[in-house]
Amino acid sequence: MECSIPRIVIAATKSSSGKTTVVTGLLSALRQRGIKVQPYKVGPDYIDPGYHRLASGQVSHNLDSWLMSKETMRDMFISSASEADLAVVEGVMGLYDGGNNGISSTAEIAQLLAAPVVLVIDCKSMGASAAALALGFREYDSSLPLAGVILNRLGSDNHERIIREAMDKVGIPVLGAVRRNDLYKMPERHLGLLPTEENKELVFLDRLGREIAQQVDIDAIIRIARQTAPMQLASERAVQAGSPKVKIGIARDEAFSFYYPESILILQNKGAEIVEFSPLNDAKLPEVDGLILGGGFPEMFGEKLSANQSLRTDIKEKAQQGMPIYGECGGFMYLTESLTDFSGRVYPMCGILPGGVKMNNKLQMVGYVTAELLNDSLLGRKGDRIKGHEFHFSTETAAEDLSKRAFKFTRSRNGEEYYGGYCWKKVLGSYLHMHFAGHPEAAECFINQCLEYKKNKKEKD
Repeated sequence: MECSIPRIVIAATKSSSGKTTVVTGLLSALRQRGIKVQPYKVGPDYIDPGYHRLASGQVSHNLDSWLMSKETMRDMFISSASEADLAVVEGVMGLYDGGNNGISSTAEIAQLLAAPVVLVIDCKSMGASAAALALGFREYDSSLPLAGVILNRLGSDNHERIIREAMDKVGIPVLGAVRRNDLYKMPERHLGLLPTEENKELVFLDRLGREIAQQVDIDAIIRIARQTAPMQLASERAVQAGSPKVKIGIARDEAFSFYYPESILILQNKGAEIVEFSPLNDAKLPEVDGLILGGGFPEMFGEKLSANQSLRTDIKEKAQQGMPIYGECGGFMYLTESLTDFSGRVYPMCGILPGGVKMNNKLQMVGYVTAELLNDSLLGRKGDRIKGHEFHFSTETAAEDLSKRAFKFTRSRNGEEYYGGYCWKKVLGSYLHMHFAGHPEAAECFINQCLEYKKNKKEKD
């Protein structure tokens, strides 16, 4: 299948350049024009896509060449963008930053999509040097089409004039000039922006869209995006066939919200009916055959999670009965014996997996990893390898039994090896974030485990 997909990548020179604010405003501005815009985020990010969704009205997908193959990622982009008027991709960190050897950098993703790049530059405390910076980014890889720049955090008309003149000298188009305005600073937390589950300020997004529409050349952005070549699917994607085979409960509330939309779609395509529930608010589990507890911020809701003893007890009883339960990062934390928050307060959790977790003031791990299964489990066979990502401030506290370790991890960046996570019966939890689009066999294995549990339960009943 070949289709024309107008597309553009919004990158930055570094993290905290205001890229997400610019992209969110751009999405809102395009939507206000009646344009159906499909958003994307480069890398293993859960929070920025939430703002994309609120601003555009469309689910935002992650583009990552480590979590899935390049072919899978490209096909996912084509399929999800095929009915949109325009696709906008937000980069990650600086344009050329990524994993080891630049894997899944914004530059690599832009090359794979054959998409032009617009560079956001934080111009605070900078004049003509902004042009030198942009020139360096353009010349670092001349094969990457740098279509222009958006000047961000400008202080005055004169500040803008100085930088525009410098950009003219090096032949780099200025596509936007955004003034410094703390009113449009997006709220943050220790892992990044405040999740949209806790911040659904649509009026803010509407105002931001109008501001960006006045300060960015939207017509030029659209024109550049429409100059891209048609794209060809490598293979037709699988569609869901027949009735669902199992029901899988997905924890979703303010404490647990980190899920890749495409990852859940893979589960659905393989026969899962998704039933959402809230560990914060629900007294009992819904009628399901398996559970997935994604990442999020359980440390910010420790008291409320712990106080919901009826649900914690229900989950533990289901685990004892052999229900498949998979926990990622925040979900893993919830499955352990206890959670110690930033203030040192200790809250009992589900008590299914050994040991507990403790929050630290410094980031403990961020980066791509390969996780090797140490035993047969609900994600695969012993020795199977899963590519994923870790990002957490907490650490595991000591557990008496280390024989139930789930994975041997290898860090992509430096090859360091370590053991992490736990398995118990049909429960698996660790700091690993994975994407089922990159490991559909793991999704199938999990669903088969749920199906087996469903059949055994029916026989007992």
